[in-house]
Amino acid sequence: MSSPSAHPDQPDPSSKLTYWYSLYTRTWLGYLFYRQQLRRARNRYPKGHSRTQPRLFNGVKVLPIPVLSDNYSYLIIDTQARLAVAVDPSDPQAVQASIEKEGVTLVAILCTHKHWDHSGGNRDLSRRHQDCRVYGSPQDGIPYLTQCGEVGRLQIRALATPGHTQGHLVYLLDGEPYKGPSCLFSGDLLFLSGCGRTFEGTAETMLSSLDTVLGLEDDTLLWPGHEYAEENLGFAGVVEPENLARERKMQWVQRQRMERKSTCPSTLGEERSYNPFLRTHCLVLQETVGPGPGPAEDDGCSRAQLLEKLRRLKDLHKSK
Repeated sequence: MSSPSAHPDQPDPSSKLTYWYSLYTRTWLGYLFYRQQLRRARNRYPKGHSRTQPRLFNGVKVLPIPVLSDNYSYLIIDTQARLAVAVDPSDPQAVQASIEKEGVTLVAILCTHKHWDHSGGNRDLSRRHQDCRVYGSPQDGIPYLTQCGEVGRLQIRALATPGHTQGHLVYLLDGEPYKGPSCLFSGDLLFLSGCGRTFEGTAETMLSSLDTVLGLEDDTLLWPGHEYAEENLGFAGVVEPENLARERKMQWVQRQRMERKSTCPSTLGEERSYNPFLRTHCLVLQETVGPGPGPAEDDGCSRAQLLEKLRRLKDLHKSK
């Protein structure tokens, strides 16, 4: 989701953010704004905002599709059956072009949450592909939702991760059937060195959702909903300036972005080493940032307070 001045997962000091969010999610103005974003992005980035590379496994292909100004949609392809699943297809034109180029049949859409920059293509694609089912959370009011639960053939599991929205889901592609790493499609829960804003929940809610991700294997590939890596790593350097893993990753990201190359995927093992929103248990971060307001009655409470403070600092941070 975006606001007139910035995406809500990026710094926006405006006191009108809550009012804007209500308009975006509860009125037709949100859809009109999304359509305006779509037109502008197509004109500005006719070939997409970033250069991406697919990942090939034994019988599975993950294809990132750059859409809008910094979003990513994905195709998960069963290369033998020539079947595809789309994740957050916000630009149906770009996703359809990839479907045709790959020569596959779209059988499902996995929608992480209701915001138009993730769900905006559901209608057009589900109408074009009549056997295509739209998966998501009914708590989120996903446009053109037809199914809840799990997708079969590619062994993809939905995990409830509320906080950014009430019904936010992430999708985990099990790597065991193709003898490779699992893949996490994280929407606006988790980015490279960042996390999404908590629009419909509390810091405790978001912390619980992030802990759900922390329980996954280190080699799990993270496929986020946005290209925010350079900005996020800049903020991570402010709150944890001596983190060498962050510094090494920042150098790599800057080289990638100089050539407009995508920075995804990272791994969850990497994210544990430099993403401050996954490091609220780390003493060095607690000492640097300090707890947020309110009593720290137990570890869970103090971590939630720290997460809340990190999020406020991130909202005010501007990359130099």
